[in-house]
Amino acid sequence: MEAPLKALKKYADYFDSYTDIRIANICGSCGKKAIPLALLGADVTIFDISEDNRKYALETAAAANVNINYEVCDILDIDTKKYGSYFDVVFMEGGILHYFHDINEFMNIMYYLLKQNGKMICSDFHPFTKIADILNFQQPSMSYFSTDVFEGEMAHARFFEEEIRNKMPKCLYRKYTMSEIINSVINCGFTLKKFDEHPAWTNDKIPGEFTIVAAK
Repeated sequence: MEAPLKALKKYADYFDSYTDIRIANICGSCGKKAIPLALLGADVTIFDISEDNRKYALETAAAANVNINYEVCDILDIDTKKYGSYFDVVFMEGGILHYFHDINEFMNIMYYLLKQNGKMICSDFHPFTKIADILNFQQPSMSYFSTDVFEGEMAHARFFEEEIRNKMPKCLYRKYTMSEIINSVINCGFTLKKFDEHPAWTNDKIPGEFTIVAAK
């Protein structure tokens, strides 16, 4: 509540305004970015598959004296009748693209959610993480050009004790090349406005994340 812009970190630089705009926070998890956006005056809707995340986010938002909307659903099954051409901004961060095995289908949904002249802000893990465990996620490395879907641990599983970690369900991941990501943005109709690379938090000499800004 004291410093919502600080909570947005580097992503604050990609928003033109906050007041009275509708933001779709894709895979918004526990609300760690949606709540600061709401504190700044935005009308925020989180789309995420986890009911537990919804409970946490709504309780935290209430404690911060703001309202957020939260839709528990598969991102690929978002109600397009309700949310088609509804949002001014579609925003995602924290590494989510690898959960979707058809990036073109995913980007088409992002395009559909936006109003005309709306903006997508997509920040994700750099594809260099395919060939080396740059961010210390304890995930296997592979050919940069691999199109394989592989089984891996849930996010943050590595922070738990081994007994609990072994019982956690697994995820199926598909990691993309940079050209696959950029071409999916262009091919579904977006106009690419900005592409930034960010240093890895483990080593500031190599890229660990990127951000794409695109307009409908």
